[in-house]
Amino acid sequence: MDKLWLKSYPPGVPAEIDPDQYSSLVEVFEESFRKYADRNAYVCMDKFMTYAELDAYSKLLAAWLQSRGMQKGARVAVMMPNVLQYPVAIVAILRAGYTVVNVNPLYTPRELEHQLKDSGSEAIIVLENFAHTLEQVLTRTPVKHIIVANMGEMLGGLKGMLVNFVVRSVKKLVPAYALPNAVSFKDTLSHAKRMTFTPVQAKSSDAAFLQYTGGTTGVSKGATLTHRNVIANVLQTEAWSKPGMDREPRVDQVTIVCALPLYHIFALTACAMWGMRVGALNILIPNPRDIGGFIKELTKYKVNMLPAVNTLYNALVNHPDFKTIDFSGLKFSNGGGMAVQQAVNEKWLAATGTPIIEGYGLSETAPVATCNRADQTRFNGTIGLPVPSTDIAILGDDDQPVPLGQPGEIAIRGPQVMAGYWNRPDETAKVMTRDGFFKSGDVGVMNEEGYVKIVDRKKDMILVSGFNVYPNEVEAVVSSHPGVLECACIGVPDEHSGEAVKLYVVKKDPGLTADKLMEFCKEQLTGYKKPKYIEFREELPKTNVGKILRRVLRDEIKAKEAA
Repeated sequence: MDKLWLKSYPPGVPAEIDPDQYSSLVEVFEESFRKYADRNAYVCMDKFMTYAELDAYSKLLAAWLQSRGMQKGARVAVMMPNVLQYPVAIVAILRAGYTVVNVNPLYTPRELEHQLKDSGSEAIIVLENFAHTLEQVLTRTPVKHIIVANMGEMLGGLKGMLVNFVVRSVKKLVPAYALPNAVSFKDTLSHAKRMTFTPVQAKSSDAAFLQYTGGTTGVSKGATLTHRNVIANVLQTEAWSKPGMDREPRVDQVTIVCALPLYHIFALTACAMWGMRVGALNILIPNPRDIGGFIKELTKYKVNMLPAVNTLYNALVNHPDFKTIDFSGLKFSNGGGMAVQQAVNEKWLAATGTPIIEGYGLSETAPVATCNRADQTRFNGTIGLPVPSTDIAILGDDDQPVPLGQPGEIAIRGPQVMAGYWNRPDETAKVMTRDGFFKSGDVGVMNEEGYVKIVDRKKDMILVSGFNVYPNEVEAVVSSHPGVLECACIGVPDEHSGEAVKLYVVKKDPGLTADKLMEFCKEQLTGYKKPKYIEFREELPKTNVGKILRRVLRDEIKAKEAA
């Protein structure tokens, strides 16, 4: 196919990467352990962990896991926020020859049961704050081995004890639970000192991660990401980031802010995997929703890279303490997971001197498929260019490419595309074309320079009197109003037009009224795109990474109709 986007690549970024230069992610890790042994790899709540310590801890945990008798390829679930035990767990599981199943720690019992059963997880590493959820479903899952971690155990001595006291007794964040056969994370490391770790030769085609989709379009499915898939995306990220990282002043060690949870594919690859590959220091933020606490952490470091979603950037720039952060070392900020809004980008650029570099990807693509240039200085409203070794096609309903500039479904082909959905060949067949493209379910257009612009998800499109209305467009316009903090729009049934646009708004200006906002929309949007209904709310439903859930708003409407 004609890779017209290559002419828009920055100087020095290759058209292709070689995902076969490593046989497995373990080989990537062990290279970093040799090269960067004395460097700090992670920091959480002021406690640093070096690459040498990560190497040693992960070997011990890998030995303990192997001692349980699980066969190569066994699935091990990890259910924790961003704490020091998380990277140790990931590296250990892969070193032991097993597959990581990342689990959202805020899952309900129903959601957790589904994921553990669907993945066939035989073991789980869970933070004690969420052990009560596991207790409720344990007997209905295949889990046989349980490791329970706690917030303070890797912080050391008095500090660790104090943190655990506050978490357990003051904030009461650890509900009572009973898991009689569980062993503590700290004890596994201690017991493993008497055990032998047996290196396992993983193949590039072996499953490294089962990365479950958010379930926003149906039943949550496990995207099977092989070692080769993740290696490819790490190398693609490294190549694509180089023009931004090479900007003066140069840094000896990259400092990355890891505020998005590591169970999310964006953080997993952009922070943990790529960070370890280049010997970076990753700042782990256990609770990014505490914006004041998050900002306090940011003031302690001169950060170089900050991946986040639009809502997190928006929350940061609107916080009164944001101006206390020194952003003089910031090379670039990555935006993904949802559309970056121009109004938010402009505030971020004014405050930090660097724009938000928007990219695009999915769990099924490990995740990065496209990204704007790392040397970009202005917001362009697109999701950028296909990254090296990646083909993007814009397909019609017949799976054939549409004319350039016409909207269609974004389809992705490259070494980062998943092997398929775990144990779901029927679901895999629905999203893969005969020539190897993964159909994303997102509607987009490509211009003559190869830049791709998201129009919207097929499912989110609103049909008003036969005209297509795309929520992203309406939300981008409304969010530019100075009195609006956040917004979301959905289609609701309408007896005259089939569907009408309903807008949900969180106010920034308490004096904002529906009439004022409606007048603003009338000035900015064609008649059929203008909201028919406006509802003000104190907050909008979001995922744990801050992505606004239109689905929840639609479900509310359906429930009212059924009542």
